[in-house]
Amino acid sequence: MTTPAPTSCPVPEAAAVPGLRRTVPAVAALAAVLLLALAGCGGRATTHHKPGTGHEQATGGNGTLLAARDESGHRLRELPAAEAPAVRAEVRPDTEGGWNVHLALERFRLTPESTGGAALAGRGHARLLVDGRETARAYGTWFHVPAGARTLTVRLYADDHTVWATGGAPVQTTVPLTAPAATPSAPSAPPSRTPEPPAARTLDIRVTGSTVTPAPSRVELKKGERLTLRVTSDRADTVHVHGYDREAVLTPGTPATLTLTADRTGLFEVETHESDLVLTQLVVR
Repeated sequence: MTTPAPTSCPVPEAAAVPGLRRTVPAVAALAAVLLLALAGCGGRATTHHKPGTGHEQATGGNGTLLAARDESGHRLRELPAAEAPAVRAEVRPDTEGGWNVHLALERFRLTPESTGGAALAGRGHARLLVDGRETARAYGTWFHVPAGARTLTVRLYADDHTVWATGGAPVQTTVPLTAPAATPSAPSAPPSRTPEPPAARTLDIRVTGSTVTPAPSRVELKKGERLTLRVTSDRADTVHVHGYDREAVLTPGTPATLTLTADRTGLFEVETHESDLVLTQLVVR
């Protein structure tokens, strides 16, 4: 017959308590002692990390903690560039003031359910810094910034509140918050060049449900050429020309006209806000 191995947390006997007698009060006292002993022997913690430790010392973690800290004192957690997350922010003016912001995340997902836990690569939350001051956390990809701000910085954090970093710098993006520019007039032709051709090109587009007519394609434009978009939709919406920050409100059944000068080269999408439909692409050379 073998003797059971002693446990790591032995239960104190009644005799170990001075003056304790085997009476009803003594039994109650013994039960209290047993509960206290068990609480220190694998009982469930009441906080998400051990008392006396910081967020950075939570169990587990990826990357390498750096000595550098952000403005609020959170340490940077370095990852190789190939493993580090990335974030982009698209800012759109809101018709009632301020800006609607959409985050595009790479190698990263927002995990509000595990905030305060260990730092695992590809997980965490974002913090919003308006004009350099932290104002809120983002647990989703859409949020609104009130009017009056000038710049927005979106920075990515791990679940343990350390800052994801690569190359010794925080993983973040900063975008200006500026009001849409007024409708630009046709630029004057340089003296050494012939005057630009007259603006006469018009593109008619109709939106019915999720169908765009004609089917979305690429429209080739020469730099300096002017284009008029005439869009008719069967629902209320907004048409937006990316890169030029030009918009027009769509009223059901009524054509909306938007004229612009193609003074920027590149590829620019024309889409609707609410239905998120691509209407066409402008290629300016």
